[in-house]
Amino acid sequence: MRCVPPAAGAVIVADRFDAGVRMGDTIDKDMIAVPIGPQLRMAIAASPAYFKAHPIPKAPRDLLQHNCINMRMQTAGGLYVWDFERQGQKLNVRVDGQLIFNTSPSMVDSALAGLGIASLPEEEFAPHIEEGRLVRVLEDWCPSFPGYYLYYPSRRQPSHAFSLVVSALRLSTSPRPDWRY
Repeated sequence: MRCVPPAAGAVIVADRFDAGVRMGDTIDKDMIAVPIGPQLRMAIAASPAYFKAHPIPKAPRDLLQHNCINMRMQTAGGLYVWDFERQGQKLNVRVDGQLIFNTSPSMVDSALAGLGIASLPEEEFAPHIEEGRLVRVLEDWCPSFPGYYLYYPSRRQPSHAFSLVVSALRLSTSPRPDWRY
């Protein structure tokens, strides 16, 4: 999710890549970053059956009393730490649980099966929440955060083709005027 190894910019420079794609808040400061998607928001959810047997968490620390479905970060190797924020108060919770996955479909399936509470970007849960198969909790603790960005070194002269791609991305993500009268 948002846990990444440091100095990713150094990797694309050293390996002579034109660019990389990362979450906006994880990009090195000496890189140029262009948004390639919308802001994201995490959702915390479990099945109605899970919440029949367990109390609904009212605050992030309540998750420590629950069976949470963890994600192993493929690049960093560690478990994802659940990030929360409300009214300027930031909180990181290292949850515990019997299940650990490295892909989101397995986490969604486990939450649907009533095996615990999962944390994923809200679009992963959206159809299941809309249809009542999952219940979202702690929504007021889950603010939006920068989505995916294309990033590239500021000290390298890009090719003309790469510059055209970056220009197209900038145009596609910039606000458009409303020409309707």
